[in-house]
Amino acid sequence: MRVKPQTRAFLMYLAVAGLWIWLSDRALSHLISDPNLLALLQSIKGFVFVLATGILLYLLIDREMRRLAQANKMLLRGHEQSLRVLVSAMDIRHKETRDHSERVMRMTVALARLAGMGELELQHAKFGALLHDIGKLALPDAILIKPGPLDAQETRVMRTHPQIGHDLLQRVDFLRPVVDIPFNHHERWDGTGYPRGLRGEAIPLAARVFSVVDVWDALSFPRVYKPAWPEPKVLAYLRDAAGTQLDPRMVALFLDHYAELKHIGLAASSVAPVTPLHAPEPAHH
Repeated sequence: MRVKPQTRAFLMYLAVAGLWIWLSDRALSHLISDPNLLALLQSIKGFVFVLATGILLYLLIDREMRRLAQANKMLLRGHEQSLRVLVSAMDIRHKETRDHSERVMRMTVALARLAGMGELELQHAKFGALLHDIGKLALPDAILIKPGPLDAQETRVMRTHPQIGHDLLQRVDFLRPVVDIPFNHHERWDGTGYPRGLRGEAIPLAARVFSVVDVWDALSFPRVYKPAWPEPKVLAYLRDAAGTQLDPRMVALFLDHYAELKHIGLAASSVAPVTPLHAPEPAHH
């Protein structure tokens, strides 16, 4: 029968501890005849034993914790690689600009870090940004890639995708904490967004951060329903949208660090924004 590693370690510890106690007691009894000195040495021996075993236990636990952390990192990397493949397929189906989801993910994490979000929140924001449009998997192509404005009925169908994304992510344990962006990235600062009509800081911070990046990306790159806008017009739109569509603090933070954030977004992308001289108003899907 195969013995578990923890059982083997426990048995070895018992054997070594028992042998140490038995041999050291006999050695001290043989060498020391003074009862008071013997009692003192027994106390010192016990303290040394506790100290030595405590150090050993710490080293063993530290080694196992590092192994566990490495295993968790590998598992997380595997999850992320799987999600990237899924999102790449989504971008192809949506006919989005190449690297759209990767680009907004990188920029969202960078802006969220500037906004003061912690490491765990940044991890959730990273996956949330990557999966922001996961709900669109359930939408028909006739709506999803329509080359023009949607009519009223098509708009109603399109606006179901945040709820669909929320419901899909709730089925996966490790993705439940990342729903803030997929569920809330179409909410507006003034409360006129969807699906819940949240207003101001009632909108999760991750979603407010992402919305600024997503609007910039939607305007800066061509979509099936519009060409790209010139960069000055995109930045002017963001300034005008601060306080109505977008969190004004996040817009200011984005613009203050625009060159840095743009570099992060485009660093691994082979596609640069197309900026025609005259760009029509977008029909946001």
